[in-house]
Amino acid sequence: MTSTTFTFDAQVTAALFDDTGAVFTLGDGSVRFEDGVFSEVHEGAILCATPHPSGDGIVTGGDDGKVIWSRRDQAGLLATSERGQWIDAIDASPETRLIAFSHGRTLSVIDATDADFRRDFQHERTVSGVAFDPKGRRIATSTYGGAALWLARIKDQKPTKLAWAGSHTGVLFSPDGAFVVTTMQDQQLHGWRLKDAKNLRMGGYPSKVRSMAFLNKGQLLATSGAQGAVLWPFIGANGPMGREATEIGYDEGSLIALVAARPAHGVLAAGLNDGRVWLADPAGQGLNFLKAEKGAPIAALALSPDGRRVAWADDDGMAGVVGLD
Repeated sequence: MTSTTFTFDAQVTAALFDDTGAVFTLGDGSVRFEDGVFSEVHEGAILCATPHPSGDGIVTGGDDGKVIWSRRDQAGLLATSERGQWIDAIDASPETRLIAFSHGRTLSVIDATDADFRRDFQHERTVSGVAFDPKGRRIATSTYGGAALWLARIKDQKPTKLAWAGSHTGVLFSPDGAFVVTTMQDQQLHGWRLKDAKNLRMGGYPSKVRSMAFLNKGQLLATSGAQGAVLWPFIGANGPMGREATEIGYDEGSLIALVAARPAHGVLAAGLNDGRVWLADPAGQGLNFLKAEKGAPIAALALSPDGRRVAWADDDGMAGVVGLD
């Protein structure tokens, strides 16, 4: 393995990869690239980030109400929120080059190739999560009482509502576009099969689920929130209905804080609340500890597009990028 470590003087709010390497976003409003390039792009904390649809750089949302595209040589303002509201969640689609972000009760959609395009969709409650479907044509939002589905480009529309009582804190489409899954405030997941809006109840967690990711060609959904990484089977038309979850990397003395994966690959990265980071193939044996020493809880985690590199950061501003030989 090859490993590079960094020490930042602010909280790391996200770790991610663009086409050329790892990128970290910080609570002081700066974007730090793996090669040492950094820029202070927000007046305040960066709250959310996603790779730019082109693969060049990242798009960030901040508590200054700005959406900014940062590359290694420049940064530019893409959009602002209404009344300076915080940008709470963001996602982008390489397929359609659209970028979606939430502020307050509003979902906004802009086009990376058309500066004049913008759509704003209103919700009854605050939007907590945003996700594109695999084709980039629909957007799911999470909010109190369930999720909503919007057509990304259509101006005047009513959303398809997916109802389930409680506070939904994040949202994700399955890679085949057949399911929507949300994390919830009360230590569980909830899902819907879109063809008939059938509910998927996915509970039993000892703590709140902060992170989820699909891997193994979409056949597994990995989540945080337990002593090991929880794996839900998404095989066939029924997904996890009638099936039990499995767990890997179980350690009674710690909790999985974050998971990172890619649908195209079969490996899973996990960051623990005791500062350790591991990588594993659920079909194989054992864990490969990329960071074995304990420390502050892992606060950010990402797996590279090729599944060969992991970026991590902890609550104390320590960060690293580990490559597999």
